[in-house]
Amino acid sequence: MEKLSELPVEPDTKTQPRRFRVIGNARAGSVLEAGVGNFARRIEAAFAAAGCYAEVELLPPRAIEERLRAAVDDRAVTPVIAGGDGTVNGALPVLLECPRPVGILPLGTVNVLGRDLGLLGTIEEQVSALCRGKPVAMDLGSINGRPFHSISGMGFFSLMAREREQARRRFPFSRAIAFAFAAGRSILFTRPIRIELEIGGVQRQVEADAVLVTVNQFDGADWRRNRLDGGQLEVHILDTGGLLSRTKAALSMLTGSWRTSHNLVSLTAEAVTLTRRDKRRGHVTFDGEVERRAGSLDYRLLPAALQVIAARPAEI
Repeated sequence: MEKLSELPVEPDTKTQPRRFRVIGNARAGSVLEAGVGNFARRIEAAFAAAGCYAEVELLPPRAIEERLRAAVDDRAVTPVIAGGDGTVNGALPVLLECPRPVGILPLGTVNVLGRDLGLLGTIEEQVSALCRGKPVAMDLGSINGRPFHSISGMGFFSLMAREREQARRRFPFSRAIAFAFAAGRSILFTRPIRIELEIGGVQRQVEADAVLVTVNQFDGADWRRNRLDGGQLEVHILDTGGLLSRTKAALSMLTGSWRTSHNLVSLTAEAVTLTRRDKRRGHVTFDGEVERRAGSLDYRLLPAALQVIAARPAEI
C-alpha cells in the first residue's frame, strides 16, 4: 500500500495559472519594429495581466521548428506559435503532432487565420482572448501531402502575394498604398494559365487568370470564414478577360463583392487536382508564402485535423 505522502499530487488548477510556451518569428515586422527583447517582454506581461504565465522565445525562422517541437513535447505547457500566416503554415507539420490544443498569436500583416480564430486588436487583446479561449477542431487542407490552413492558389492571386510582399517592404508606412501597388502590377503582368481540373470525379479544362483553393468558405471584404469545420474545400476560378476582369477582381476584393463577380466561378469539393497543361513550373501560394511547383497539385481536405484555441466557436 502506498503511503499518503507518496501518492501523486494533481496540480490545483484553480490557483496555478495556465502555462503557455510561445515560439515566435523574430523576423516578423512588429517584432523588428519594437526589438526582440522588448517585444518578448511585452508578450510575457500581457499573459501575466490576463492571469496566465508564458515563456517566450522569439527566434530566426530556421530555429522555430526545433523549439516548437520541444514545446509540443512538454505536456506541462500549451504550445503557441507567434507569427504571420506563413509562419503558422510552416509550423503545421509540428503542430499536427500535438495531442492537445495549440495556440496561435498572429503577428503578420494580413493574419487570415488569426482573424478567423477571433484573435484581434493589440497584442494585449489577442493574449487576453487566447487565455480565455476554448479549443475547437478546425479543418486543414493539404497540397501533395503538405498542409495549409487557409488559402492556396496560382495565377493572379499568387502574383498578388509576391507583389504584396515586395510592396510592404517598399511602402511600410501604408498598407493601402502597398495593396494598390501590388494590385496594379498584378493586373498588368498576370498571364492566363491553362489548367486541367479534376473535381468530384469530373475533369474539365479551363483557361483562367487565377485559381484559388480555400479551406471552407470565405466571405466579404475581410475574407473571413463563418465556419472553421465546414468540411469542404472551395475552388474559385477567375475567368480570363484581360485587364478589365482583373481590375474588377482586384476592386471586388476590396469592396467585398467578389463572390458575386460575373468573372468568378466557385465550386465545392473535398478533393481537387489541378494540372498546368503547359507542364511548366509555376508560382503557387501557401497561406501567403509563394513557391514554384511543377506537375499536378493534389488538394485534399483534412477534416478536424487540428485542435486550436479560439476566442470564437468553430461555427458562427
